Amino acid sequence: MSQKIAFQGEPGAFSHAAANRLFPQGEPLGCVTFEETIAAVQNRRAAFGVVPVENSLYGRITDIHHLLPESGLFITGETFLRVEMTLLGVPDATLADVKAVQSLSVALGQCRKFIQSHQFRTINAVDTAGSAREIADKADKTVAAIASRFAGEIYGLKVLAENIEDAAHNTTRFLVLARDRDEAPASVGRVKTTFVFRVRNVPAALYKAMGGFATNGVNMTKLESYMVDGNFTATQFYADIEGHPDDIGVQHAFEELGFYTDYFRVLGVYKAAEAG
Repeated sequence: MSQKIAFQGEPGAFSHAAANRLFPQGEPLGCVTFEETIAAVQNRRAAFGVVPVENSLYGRITDIHHLLPESGLFITGETFLRVEMTLLGVPDATLADVKAVQSLSVALGQCRKFIQSHQFRTINAVDTAGSAREIADKADKTVAAIASRFAGEIYGLKVLAENIEDAAHNTTRFLVLARDRDEAPASVGRVKTTFVFRVRNVPAALYKAMGGFATNGVNMTKLESYMVDGNFTATQFYADIEGHPDDIGVQHAFEELGFYTDYFRVLGVYKAAEAG
């Protein structure tokens, strides 16, 4: 029996494509919100969750940074997915038939040059995959969807144009979430460690806490701050480093971090994926 893999969105969403890449034999479980996606893993409706954490154009996915540390779940993997926008029409449509395009407002904005060059009318929708489903249901040759090729395959749509996005470097990083801690061994190759911490209320605490990573040669690839419980004086930090907790340099950096923090928790130790 295949494992269920939770993701946020409808079948054909980019999160679904990422989940399919990571778990090709898994049974997809679409969820309406990120909260529902996380809850599906927590309550064992799904074995794993696949969630976006940051995008090369839009930065961090704020909801995940707030939800993940308090979820009790662990990060066990990652993948990077190129966001390739495709114009999808009904099977008997041609590009010349299309008068309007439907998609998520963000996706429409990412394809502005293509849309303007063809003088298409735009229709805002809730998401990309849902747009593909609606276009398939309507069977109107004059309206096309902007979504992933994966969505087109699911809903039986025809690719009328591909790679229509303005920015070729649009990439989203996804994390795999699980109920149980499953740390990658140091021998697996490039490893990332993700953790959260809160600094003590002393002068230059963050500066001093970061010093241990610099002096021990540990590369910190991400450091994000966010408020805790809406409190302006309580700031939590979310960080990624290259390295394994068993590495001597990471051990020393974490030891020094401990002098200046009152909360520290490792969220995951996992094999690093290639961003290219």
